[in-house]
Amino acid sequence: MTVNAAPPAPPPGPDPVPDLDRVAALAAAEGLEVFGAFHPGPGDGLAGEVGTLVLLGPREPGFWTSVTAAPEFADGGRDPLDRWSRRVISGLAGRLGGAAHFPFGGPPFAPFLAWAVASGRAWRSPVGLLVHETAGLLLSYRGALALGPRLALPPPPAAPPCAGCPGQPCRSACPAVALGPRGYDVPACRAFLASPAGADCMARGCAVRRACPRSAGHARVTAQAAWHMRRFLG
Repeated sequence: MTVNAAPPAPPPGPDPVPDLDRVAALAAAEGLEVFGAFHPGPGDGLAGEVGTLVLLGPREPGFWTSVTAAPEFADGGRDPLDRWSRRVISGLAGRLGGAAHFPFGGPPFAPFLAWAVASGRAWRSPVGLLVHETAGLLLSYRGALALGPRLALPPPPAAPPCAGCPGQPCRSACPAVALGPRGYDVPACRAFLASPAGADCMARGCAVRRACPRSAGHARVTAQAAWHMRRFLG
């Protein structure tokens, strides 16, 4: 007797995107967090029909332990964090039927700073850097998901965190007086970091970013902070 084999199962299609919570759950499983989302318009630098742009950053605590266990950090190749971000966020985009965008890989570069402000979750701080509602001055975007559906989004905060920040310690936290209300003197910052006096910032990260009270919820472990500082100094 001949038994007809069952037809092969079709390849899995994109996951449905019913709401932002579903996107956040998928991102969290990869060590990422939704840092904001908005409904883009014609002037936001996105091609095609995009109903919602979702910005993703490191999920803390625990991001560094998770990401450094990935193959990109073991193969000896360049830019392991960027390569990890591209692989993971592109995978999320494919799963959700969308497209991935990244703050690296240019020029041209995607306008992540403008997107951050458009999300209503990040603002210009008293020292010029963007400050995020939960990550503070330790804000870092690893990528974004451009999704077709226009998802329902929660209302943004009524005011930036700096409005109620007592003393605004970021204003006077820079030991090199290179970053403050008057702007950012990049050469002075780099020179300070390269000197013995800059050892603390090189080991624990930028003192200004750490001074922000909102940064405490996204504090970086020492190895993570030092890795970023070494890349900045070159």
